[in-house]
Amino acid sequence: MKIVGLTGGIGSGKSTVASMFADLGVPVFIADDEGKWLLNTSKVVRRKIVALLGDKAYVDTSPDRKYIASQVFNDKTLLAALNAIIHPKVAKKFKRWLAQQDAPYCMKESAILFETGGDAICDATITVSAPLEMRMQRVLKRDNSSLKDIEARIQNQTNDDYRDNKADYVIVNDSLDATKKQVKKLHKLLLGPVKTK
Repeated sequence: MKIVGLTGGIGSGKSTVASMFADLGVPVFIADDEGKWLLNTSKVVRRKIVALLGDKAYVDTSPDRKYIASQVFNDKTLLAALNAIIHPKVAKKFKRWLAQQDAPYCMKESAILFETGGDAICDATITVSAPLEMRMQRVLKRDNSSLKDIEARIQNQTNDDYRDNKADYVIVNDSLDATKKQVKKLHKLLLGPVKTK
């Protein structure tokens, strides 16, 4: 089965695009959701994160997401260390999930697809982009974060140009109708032999 990687910066709308592919019958694995699930449920992950970021990272057995974000999104070394704790476990979960799928292709959605080398297992990759101002407004509405926090998170992510150059396909998500058309067109392409860069 072909594996298509889907990525994009914060507020780009990659979750919206993933849902559009899912509506077309494509099995979609959301790596970010799996990462959150591990944060909440894995004692091994909890122990390692507390060792990395201190006791404040968890309140009882629940992760303090705001605290964790405040520590890692201004420190690329800490962010890389956090990803190194969670990413290998997400990758194992993806392998198990993949073995259960039966479709012409499936999709792995990950905010850090290229940064973790996750694109190495993909037959094709897609990045979702949107104007910076639009991305910031989306995150403001969604996360209740301050503009300063959002700017810091965007600064710490790989920039759009890097993702655009690495990806085989770019979906510009600045209006729902236009995005749906791009998704449908790309879906037809991906059902055939995948042509990558």
